[in-house]
Amino acid sequence: MIRIALGILLVLLVCAGCQSTGKSPEPSAGHEEFDRTEPHRPQFHFTPATSWMNDPNGMFYKDGEYHLSYQYYPDSTVWGPMHWGHAVSGDLVRWEHLPIALYPDSLGYIFSGSAVVDEANTSGFGTEGNPPVVAAFTHHDPIGEQAGADDFQAQSIAYSLDNGRSWTKYADNPVVRNNTGIRDFRDPKLIWHEQTRRWIMVLAVYDRVQFYASANLKDWEYLSDFAIDGDTRLWECPDLFPMRIEGSREPKWVLIVSIQKDGPTGGTGTSYFVGDFDGTTFTSDPTEQKWLDYGADNYAFVTWDNAPVGWGRRLGIGWMSNWQYAQQVPTETWRSAMTVPRVLHLEEEGGSYYLHALPVPSLSSLRRSELELDTLFTARQAIEGEFSPGQCELDLSLNLAASTATVFGITLSNDAGNRLMITLDRASNELTVDRTQSGSKGFSEAFFEGAHTAPLDLQRESLDLRLLFDVASVEIFANRGRLNLTEIFFPEQPFSKLEIWAEGGELRLDEGHVYGLSSIWEPLP
Repeated sequence: MIRIALGILLVLLVCAGCQSTGKSPEPSAGHEEFDRTEPHRPQFHFTPATSWMNDPNGMFYKDGEYHLSYQYYPDSTVWGPMHWGHAVSGDLVRWEHLPIALYPDSLGYIFSGSAVVDEANTSGFGTEGNPPVVAAFTHHDPIGEQAGADDFQAQSIAYSLDNGRSWTKYADNPVVRNNTGIRDFRDPKLIWHEQTRRWIMVLAVYDRVQFYASANLKDWEYLSDFAIDGDTRLWECPDLFPMRIEGSREPKWVLIVSIQKDGPTGGTGTSYFVGDFDGTTFTSDPTEQKWLDYGADNYAFVTWDNAPVGWGRRLGIGWMSNWQYAQQVPTETWRSAMTVPRVLHLEEEGGSYYLHALPVPSLSSLRRSELELDTLFTARQAIEGEFSPGQCELDLSLNLAASTATVFGITLSNDAGNRLMITLDRASNELTVDRTQSGSKGFSEAFFEGAHTAPLDLQRESLDLRLLFDVASVEIFANRGRLNLTEIFFPEQPFSKLEIWAEGGELRLDEGHVYGLSSIWEPLP
């Protein structure tokens, strides 16, 4: 109740300065200054300079820049009145923090949403020579929420004529009001549907998504719903985009939805459906819902508008945390990181469709050292070289046909007794990440509840396995990105030992490399 009251006061104070023009107030100076070496600060993942961050928002590419906005509360390291933070990158690796993009106003907090480059100026906000960028977001009215109203969330828009450096909120906001009687009505995703020559908005409406259409981004009509019969989980952060099945020209549509509970590890998780979209209705077999990531810490994964990745590919990023413990993790001046940006592609196998995700190729620009590994492991072998175990990339090509080991894996550890263990079990066809001994257990019981397991075919002849370790996280990509698993952890001191081990026989590699990775906060060479 105190948090709600303080939030309402903040909204009233902020809107007093920006209500007349619709423009965000000027930010304070010094936003970029922060300690890049503080405990648990990732060195090649995006983090806010200070304070609280969650979902990625408003992502678009224009004039050589990738824009990343995000849910941001500048006054605390826990969730509060939401703003849109903002950063840009030319390579998706090194990021420049920019001033806050959108502030709360008289209509409420600025919840999650998206942005599009309106090339044809359908909105009329720009000109033929200077098309606008248009953002859609949820206005969340805390006063209405406290009063028990059902319609305290509505969709609004803002536009920018200077590549996202400043934004003007539309004078007639909101553009989509909530008349559903459902309190959770948020997270608009905008896409252009070429076949019907109109804009589509996808909204999360508690246990379903709704689709709306507009010719000008201002006036919207309801189209349809998509849901799973009997599902009572909260859906959030939808995304919708066309893909082409790898190796063919057959088009399919992918609908991503993040789920607030019962994910692969029991908490939050990001899922997807593959189907068809005719400009009005999305159709897919609801029983074919799949997980984009089997770890605990990839939520609200959404994709960039206008990104130059080619037809059949999609570029996205996720929030690297979990609502079970996000506000308790032991970082001091900031909370949360994003995953590395990932390129998605779609493959068909056995009559089902699977999204594959791999790190953006530009991440390899951070490689500063290379260690070639032995190709035979019979027990436990320490891997040593010119790299930090807590800040490296491990790239393995496993020869499973020639391997006799029944269980094998990778372990990170330190002198404080902390340990992160990654295990591949050929009998169960599973990959497991065990972080239960990865650090002090004082901050959250849910964080240390147990190891996290994902299905992985280990009866095949070969397997590619790529792991990114970054101080307080691991991202695992296996089988050309078919399996993704993302986990965070908080060792009491940096991990200093890396081991590869095998049990019950030999583990053979076709090749293997460890790359030491530079920090994105270091100056370019």
